[in-house]
Amino acid sequence: MAKGKKKRSGGLSIVLLLIAAILVFALYRTFGPNTGSMNKGEYLYIHSGSDYENLKKELENGGFVSDMFSFNVIAQFRKLPDHVHAGKYKITNGMSNFNIVRMLRNGAQTSVKLTINKLRTTTDLVKLLSSSLEPDSATFASLISSEEYTAKFGLDSSTIMCAVLPDTYEFFWNTSADNAFRNIEKNYKKFWNEPRVNLAKNQGLTPVEATIIASIVDEETNLTEDKPKIASVYLNRVRKGMKLQADPTVKFAIGDFTIRRVTGKMLQTESPYNTYMYAGLPPGPICTPSLSSLQAVLEAPKTTYLYFCAKADFSGYSSFASTFDEQIKNAREYQKALDARGIH
Repeated sequence: MAKGKKKRSGGLSIVLLLIAAILVFALYRTFGPNTGSMNKGEYLYIHSGSDYENLKKELENGGFVSDMFSFNVIAQFRKLPDHVHAGKYKITNGMSNFNIVRMLRNGAQTSVKLTINKLRTTTDLVKLLSSSLEPDSATFASLISSEEYTAKFGLDSSTIMCAVLPDTYEFFWNTSADNAFRNIEKNYKKFWNEPRVNLAKNQGLTPVEATIIASIVDEETNLTEDKPKIASVYLNRVRKGMKLQADPTVKFAIGDFTIRRVTGKMLQTESPYNTYMYAGLPPGPICTPSLSSLQAVLEAPKTTYLYFCAKADFSGYSSFASTFDEQIKNAREYQKALDARGIH
């Protein structure tokens, strides 16, 4: 009898050891590291409309998971196949099945922070957004070129860039093109609060008109000290019904922003943006102006200046003039300096 009990006891011990080993293995497979080669980097992208099979392919192709069998067991247990959420997910090297499945099931995606500095065209905006978010360039381009869509914001396809202020924006990767633009436009509305709208009114401008002038000022100089006086020149010209004759608008019309010296032939470029040919403001902004340029327009001083040109010392500052004779003198000095340096 004693021997029989010992045999049964020994067999039970083996079974318990096996069970314990299985439990340890299961716990390790659940909570231990299970990331693979990570050959596509640390971000997993799940496209809108993806199902569980699509998700598994992305995990395998990107080398995010080392052992797909154990991952699938945990995923099935946690009902991940019924809760696949599109988005951008950060898979940290050494993550466990449990943590990966929980993150994906909860849709705990990583946000995209997009910094917008100076953009000149809608093409620039489309390229930036489509390279960072899920919607493709055609979707974004179609949206912001639609007069019906832009009218919702009191804008049109020419003035739509007025809504884009330099700032850092936060999105989910799979946000729609519409929601992405609404996020940007929300910042535009926030900027144009009542005090700023009133400042624009005091200058005889709407927010859109102020932004268009600010975009020209922004292209004229990087020097914050000169911006208010340059803004006053353009405001004075608008009030007198004079042509703005702004070189940056010619560069925009040509589509070449590397031009250093605008020539007489360039001034003949046929475009509503060519302010040497057409009086008044161009149809839209020629860039997304900085906040300092916008503020320069809103707080532009009262001056008699109608002209300005770059100083001949290439300091970046401008010489201002109230009469054409003064301007001719300043311009000749600058042209001589350009010729001396061989700048054409």
